Amino acid sequence: MARPEGLYCAAGDFYIDPWRPVERAVITHAHSDHARFGHRHYLASRPGANVLLSRLPGIALQTLAYGERLAIGGTVVSLHPAGHVLGSAQVRIEHAGRVWVASGDYKLDPDPTCDAFEPVRCETFITESTFGLPIYRWDPPQNVFDGIDSWWRHNAAEGRASVLFCYSFGKAQRVLASVDAGIGPIFCHGAVEPLNRAYRDAGVPLPPVRLVSEIERKDKAMFRQALIVAPPSAQGSAWLKRFGDYSDAFASGWMRLRGARRRRGVDRGFVLSDHADWPSLQSAIQATEAGRVIVTHGSVEPMVRWLREQGLEAGAFETQYGDDTVEADAAVADQTASAQDSDVASHAPAEQADERIDRIDRIDQPETRDESIPGANTS
Repeated sequence: MARPEGLYCAAGDFYIDPWRPVERAVITHAHSDHARFGHRHYLASRPGANVLLSRLPGIALQTLAYGERLAIGGTVVSLHPAGHVLGSAQVRIEHAGRVWVASGDYKLDPDPTCDAFEPVRCETFITESTFGLPIYRWDPPQNVFDGIDSWWRHNAAEGRASVLFCYSFGKAQRVLASVDAGIGPIFCHGAVEPLNRAYRDAGVPLPPVRLVSEIERKDKAMFRQALIVAPPSAQGSAWLKRFGDYSDAFASGWMRLRGARRRRGVDRGFVLSDHADWPSLQSAIQATEAGRVIVTHGSVEPMVRWLREQGLEAGAFETQYGDDTVEADAAVADQTASAQDSDVASHAPAEQADERIDRIDRIDQPETRDESIPGANTS
């Protein structure tokens, strides 16, 4: 059931991705709207342990291999690949002969940086619906990366840096693993590199990458053929001045919307998401063979309506989960950058502004329904 703390399973006395402190939390993945500080005990997938600990150091973490079963109270819990980011997992809960699955965030498209989505049969499926509208249909990922390579190659030929904004956990590593590293050198913002290290420690191959902050501020020639991967928080900041002439782009599923590139104020928009598009959501739900589906976040009402039209029992949980644009690594950095930029504009010369942005670059942090999870009480 949905409680103020999050999605609760009474039979196992645990929560899934709770947003308030609880005794026992099962975490689907390490994005900050799903994994938060303050819980007494954490359970997550083994492949995602490095990333989770890099974001929440010092937590009491127990991990499971994908498919490994663990008895919790009156339930048996196992974690299964969700294909969203490294370590992302669906939570399978078995209780009294019935099976529930909570998807967390997921995608069906191939991704060399994480395990592929695994359909899990169940009676009840709790699904996200971030891009749950027919307008959202992704092109084959290789087509997108070919487009990024072409844009980068053209800029390099013109002696212009290529700055690609994308979220520092998941999207950045997927980009790094998929672009043609032979085009030129690759640099990263300081908010991206800690996640790169966690991916490498987990055995994910990524190309050689340098930190922007390693290069002298006046040495703009180093970036003329480079791809620079940065979080959205860097957009519009004084940090970008170090590249001289540059072209910028944004990689997100929201680039599918008309006018999104213009509103973002970038030269190019690449439609690339780590969430399932409309056809993939339908395919994933059908593959579970669930007769009952609960939608947690995103385009909830259209998805519930479509599910009911298919003859399924459908409802919704109200949650505090974000979407492709809401990650604390982006949101917190955006707030920090905005506050500093404002302060810089009012009180400091350009040299101080650059120093402050360098410090950001070096940061290593980063209608509710009574639908019950197995054994949930209704009080």
